[in-house]
Amino acid sequence: MKRHLIVGRYGPGDRSRLPLGDGEVETRLDIVVGERSLDHGIGRALSDLIRLGVYPSETGVDLLVLAAHVHAADTRVSRSSESQDGWTRELRLVVPVADPDRWRAATPTFVRMLNFLTGDRWSLAFRARPRRFARVAPTPPGRLIGPPFNDLALFSGGLDSLIGAIDTLEASRTPLLISHAGEGATSDAQSTIFAALKAQYPAIPFQRLRLWMAFPDGFVRGSAGENTTRGRSFLFFALGAFAGSGLDGPFTLKVPENGLIAVNVPLDPLRLGALSTRTTHPFYIARWNDALNILGIEGRIDNPYWDMTKGEMAATCANGALLRRLTPSSLSCAAPTKGRWQGLGTQHCGYCLPCLIRRGALLKGFGPGADATVYTVDDLTAHALDTRQSEGVQVRSFQLAIERLRARPALAPILIHKPGPLFDESPARQTALADVYRRGLEEVGALLTGVRTRPG
Repeated sequence: MKRHLIVGRYGPGDRSRLPLGDGEVETRLDIVVGERSLDHGIGRALSDLIRLGVYPSETGVDLLVLAAHVHAADTRVSRSSESQDGWTRELRLVVPVADPDRWRAATPTFVRMLNFLTGDRWSLAFRARPRRFARVAPTPPGRLIGPPFNDLALFSGGLDSLIGAIDTLEASRTPLLISHAGEGATSDAQSTIFAALKAQYPAIPFQRLRLWMAFPDGFVRGSAGENTTRGRSFLFFALGAFAGSGLDGPFTLKVPENGLIAVNVPLDPLRLGALSTRTTHPFYIARWNDALNILGIEGRIDNPYWDMTKGEMAATCANGALLRRLTPSSLSCAAPTKGRWQGLGTQHCGYCLPCLIRRGALLKGFGPGADATVYTVDDLTAHALDTRQSEGVQVRSFQLAIERLRARPALAPILIHKPGPLFDESPARQTALADVYRRGLEEVGALLTGVRTRPG
């Protein structure tokens, strides 16, 4: 086991020495490329925003720089080789920022947030940027009319974010859509859907901010990469808040996610690790709102679909015909390229957890036979699915969870607390979360009617 330190540096002249702890390995994260350009997609995102008339604050830029440190640690430090228990890593970040005191006040909130999100032990420290980089965000010009955007939303290329975008555009809002793409399939889905939406709503001047950030193999010396990416939503949320800090006045960053996935109750006890993500959990979103408030960023994060199942989102979409047409282009699968060994292209497997939730949702929202998505395993009833193989594992887990809740409906208000604390939520909202959990499982249950599973 090794403890890892990621130290951000603003150029070759930024050489302050930091003492290492016992067993700690240091990795330098160079934030600047060339003379003054910010690296890792940050400078490009800043330039793209300015071209849209959006001028983010220094704190907004620092938030994205922090996110780069988090993303580097999360994706380049292996859980299997760098932790004592095969999961929990010890990760320390030292981040250069414009106003260290402001960030130190927010440090406990960010540590709590990251520990909850990834299941690791994080330590954060902030120091002043070098003097020549005291300011990196351009000064906004004097102007009478600000940027045209009156909405801000994450846009992942998945079905929920597609529904969120359609609902927003049908309401004649002008959103700035926020995208992060770490691999080609996701990027392609985002671009295809965005182009289709631009063609559908030509009179609305909505735009998209897209960030590509990935760190190469070997970035952390002696460690393989890590593919669980439990911290991916930190980068996504940070990008949205970075953009929001440049809008005129307070903003709300919308995170379109159905309630079943947002709470993400483990289907079985084995899902407390890699298979149980917390990327949009209410506790996590609440800590983000705390952090933004401490930092003085006038924005908040909100999931407008927290009390709806994915099927209910599809059924009530403000333009159902458009949703049906674009649904095959959206991407929900946990591993859409895993069929390559069979000679298949990028497509939904049809049997992973997000695929099963998607299929159940589209059965409810569109009706039988109306889902035009291509699935590798198209007919789940064709034969008994082997629970020792990938095509049967998630199906059987859903079957057990559905059977458990049908037998004991009173478990729902208890089980929703298993993924994380809900003390930020009122009793009424907790009751609604238990109900959306029950309804979400029933959607998948309808899909699995007649589906057989057996041990191999």
